[in-house]
Amino acid sequence: MAKRKIEFYGNSITAGYAVEDTSGKDSPDSTFTNNYLSYAAITARHFDADYHCICKSGIGITISWFPFEMPDIYDRLNPADSTSKWNFSLYAPDVVVVNLFQNDSWLVNMPKRDEFKKNFGKNSPSEEYLIHAYQQFVAGIRNHYPNAEIICMLGNMDATKEGSKWPEYIKKAVVGLKDDKIYTHFVPFKETRGHPSVKEQEEMANSLIKFIDENINW
Repeated sequence: MAKRKIEFYGNSITAGYAVEDTSGKDSPDSTFTNNYLSYAAITARHFDADYHCICKSGIGITISWFPFEMPDIYDRLNPADSTSKWNFSLYAPDVVVVNLFQNDSWLVNMPKRDEFKKNFGKNSPSEEYLIHAYQQFVAGIRNHYPNAEIICMLGNMDATKEGSKWPEYIKKAVVGLKDDKIYTHFVPFKETRGHPSVKEQEEMANSLIKFIDENINW
């Protein structure tokens, strides 16, 4: 039985969306999604760790491409049923990785979308709003897992491109949490279109594995 436990919260990047789509078109029907080839699953296998993955393509913390966000569903047993609750005492990960905000980075600039109007009204959310929302989500995870090492990660799509403010939002959120077992780790923009390829997922896994090796004793 694996001695280590790791848990991921993420979006399409973590899901392995389009990872096997070699056409370069990111087929929208999820045919080419393969979580086994995602950086998350690769990282878990590297450490021979028990692996939990809570992810959905298109999801964000403050806004998604649909009418719910990760804070709404992360604690559900059935994500489609608001009355179903996961019992967090059943699984206590040593390491939790949060890789979210990529979808937020797009959607906060789309005021015509119904999700924008519902969540924000007429104006894009402030930096303070975004930082606070991220803090609240991570604080919720910390409340469920008081002993876990938490890595607040971002990458490798364009939320981490040069000049992006989103890594800074995460840095500020983590500093504000004042918790020396919460880290930040940013994987640079892959400089290609679409979702990560098999090779780009492997590169992201290598980056995360190196960070864990250098910072976490588990």
